[in-house]
Amino acid sequence: MSNRMAAPDDCPSNMVPASIRSGATDRPAVVGASVQVPLVSGKWRQYVNLDYAASTPPLAAVVHSLELFLPYYSSVHRGAGYKSQIATAAYEGARERVRAAFNARPEDVVVFTRNTTDSTNLLAASLPEGASVVTFASEHHANLLPWQVGDGLVTYLDAPSSPPDSIERLEQHFRSGARTTLVAVTGASNVTGEIWPVAELAAIAHRYGARILLDAAQLAPHFPVDVSALDVDYMAVSGHKLYAPFGSGVLIGKADWLEGKDPFLRGGGAVDFVTTTEVLWSALPERQEAGSPNVVGAVAIGVALDELARYGMERLGREEMALAAYARSRLTTVPGLSLYRLWDEDADRIGVATFTLSGLHHSELAAILSAEFGIGVRHGCFCAHPLMLKLLNVGDAQAAEIRAGIKRGEKYRIPGAVRMSLGIGTTQGDVDYLVASLHQIAAEGPHWHYSRDPRSGEFAPDPDPRPWPDLPVRLARELRSTDESS
Repeated sequence: MSNRMAAPDDCPSNMVPASIRSGATDRPAVVGASVQVPLVSGKWRQYVNLDYAASTPPLAAVVHSLELFLPYYSSVHRGAGYKSQIATAAYEGARERVRAAFNARPEDVVVFTRNTTDSTNLLAASLPEGASVVTFASEHHANLLPWQVGDGLVTYLDAPSSPPDSIERLEQHFRSGARTTLVAVTGASNVTGEIWPVAELAAIAHRYGARILLDAAQLAPHFPVDVSALDVDYMAVSGHKLYAPFGSGVLIGKADWLEGKDPFLRGGGAVDFVTTTEVLWSALPERQEAGSPNVVGAVAIGVALDELARYGMERLGREEMALAAYARSRLTTVPGLSLYRLWDEDADRIGVATFTLSGLHHSELAAILSAEFGIGVRHGCFCAHPLMLKLLNVGDAQAAEIRAGIKRGEKYRIPGAVRMSLGIGTTQGDVDYLVASLHQIAAEGPHWHYSRDPRSGEFAPDPDPRPWPDLPVRLARELRSTDESS
């Protein structure tokens, strides 16, 4: 379903809270907010980050806390050294903070993973033998692909047309007599921003004896998530979406499945005793945290959750919802721009808007916004191919042609759109600048030449005179773009 949304009769700027019209001084600061980036014109301007849904920058408080912690960093657990004791206490303190922040039940286990994808794969590997999973075709790949392994059965329900339709589709699935062990749903779409009726879906799953997993990767950075109140059995979240991009994630939930099988990863830290013929696995959570854990990443999540709580997640949610509504209303004023959504415009959404501009490939539009205006957005299918095919009205026959072309190396056939996503550092001025830039592009087209890479299908300025910063890290000079961007 793809249609142009009608703009409201009026959309005053004062609908946006004053705290984000110019940036509230008490809002948590993010690292890199004032970075200046070069344009192809030779000018420089402050970077406008509208790509929070992919990865958030770290909070300044997180970086400061890590600077204080790093002198005490050491290997955790079983270390008698002073630093090891402090590092272990910090690691387990972060676990306690995660539990409190999401109001996990006392009996729930909190397992540190790499990210949401790692968390869902861990749960998939821990499912009881012969388990069956149901999810929606509109899900992120992290909640589509892990269930396809093993001898279990996965059912994909069609993308719903509204929140009540999602509830009815799940109810009908169970009424049909389908045996289901786990329902896996998102909290908020990374493509359309729509917030799902998680509590209602959880109630249906439990009524029929199934469990439910909440993919909270997109919801948790913007709204309070209460595991107990929602009554979800498992929740997965990523630090890199929570202003703590240091390579750690979390799986929260019931212990029995996670301890009912051998660990997802096997190695040191997950065992109590080993011989060449027998292994005694440790209790949770160590059982599912083999290897040296990402202590810094876990600590970063804990600090980020503290800082977000200080500002107030409910307050943040209200402010971002208002800014998101303002952004969508302003985007509808751009000639030739089409916004994509599954549900009616009045549905609750996080700050995500996905769109195309007539006459421009999505990759070219993203490249123009970056090279000529210093705006960072995401483009492609956002790791949600089935949903994007539906939104872009790509039928089965056309999808088959696209697949055949990709197998021949023709990645340029992959369809897509551009996504703007808001975060804690976004102001009304950022939104207004994006809209003004899109108006200029719609009226005048690009002011630079852009070439398409025959391998990836991606557009880039040609030539690209923008200098790269002098950083104390090695930078690859040849970049390979892919469509797998979340």
